[in-house]
Amino acid sequence: MSIISVLNPKGGSGKTTISTNLARSLHECGHSVLIVDSDPQGSARDWHAANEDNPLELVALDRPNNVKTLASMAANYDYVVIDGAAKLEDMIAAAIKVSDFVLIPVQPSPYDIWAASDLVDFIKARQEVTDGVPLASFVISCVVEGTRLGGDVRTALDEYALPVFETTITQRQVYPQTASEGLTVYDADNAKAKAETTALTDELLDMFAPVAREVA
Repeated sequence: MSIISVLNPKGGSGKTTISTNLARSLHECGHSVLIVDSDPQGSARDWHAANEDNPLELVALDRPNNVKTLASMAANYDYVVIDGAAKLEDMIAAAIKVSDFVLIPVQPSPYDIWAASDLVDFIKARQEVTDGVPLASFVISCVVEGTRLGGDVRTALDEYALPVFETTITQRQVYPQTASEGLTVYDADNAKAKAETTALTDELLDMFAPVAREVA
């Protein structure tokens, strides 16, 4: 069992969109997947409740002490995807401690880049005492198709000395449209959205697979 957290203390960075679609993508690959909603706002819970036939399982753990029990509670799953809380340092720290991989979505905005600073410090402090676990990488989200801002963000993120995924998540109407029905892009007729979500999953697994095998 491997735990992937999608974290950014800034709201509106695309955490829930990426968490739900990533979890579904892993499910489509044949893995057993549990989504954990760690945000008291409950966006992932609302998404899950909107579709009674949702193929994914979800639990709510919105207290740090509950998150600490996750490894034993979810041992029968291949992957756990944590939809991270915004602004709650204790929750973010708890998620980092149990994670094998942290995915940090950032919009192409200086505010998102600045907001990631403390999170990166948390991750690096944890890595120093755990032989580099969790691994971590940025993913640029909510990119307006046809703009060049994505490249500017990559340059700005260099100062954090963490990888940045080649895959970007584009701002597409299909994401909120499917979310409102408790669905994902895998339930919609949008080849570009499916392709970028699948590419994100593939890139994560390519980076993460060696660690996942060691943990297993």
